[in-house]
Amino acid sequence: MAVMEWNDALAIDGGVMDDTHKEFVDLLNKLGDAEGDAVLPLIDEFIAHTEEHFLQEQRWMQSIPFPPIQCHVNEHQGVLDICREVRTRVANGEPRYGKVLATAVGEWFETHASTMDTVLSMVMKEKGYEPTRGVGDEPLPALAAADACGTGTCH
Repeated sequence: MAVMEWNDALAIDGGVMDDTHKEFVDLLNKLGDAEGDAVLPLIDEFIAHTEEHFLQEQRWMQSIPFPPIQCHVNEHQGVLDICREVRTRVANGEPRYGKVLATAVGEWFETHASTMDTVLSMVMKEKGYEPTRGVGDEPLPALAAADACGTGTCH
């Protein structure tokens, strides 16, 4: 049974953000359905996707610039920290936590998408920022891994 279903309430921009979020929901559901030895590789896949998903949004926030970037980045970091902790527990023989993680992240995601990501999308539109190309014809900036939020304070 799916942890969550993609629906119109989750749709934000009809583009790149929604495509990424659909992939996120799909992986979350796969993780929620996984059992036994299948859980660890799915957590790894989910974490890798989520890291890139969150970095993508951070690149957008840096590019426009987005005033509440730190709040958004901190929330992303908290989710990733929990995912990594659960991964450790699963690797240590507790695969049941994969479903617990999927359920909790699904609940979090509905609120996050409808608030923080919706505001990000609105600000991007107001500033004429296109996720695939930046503002106008400017290319997207690279994001240094050591300073993902652009402030020098990320952990």
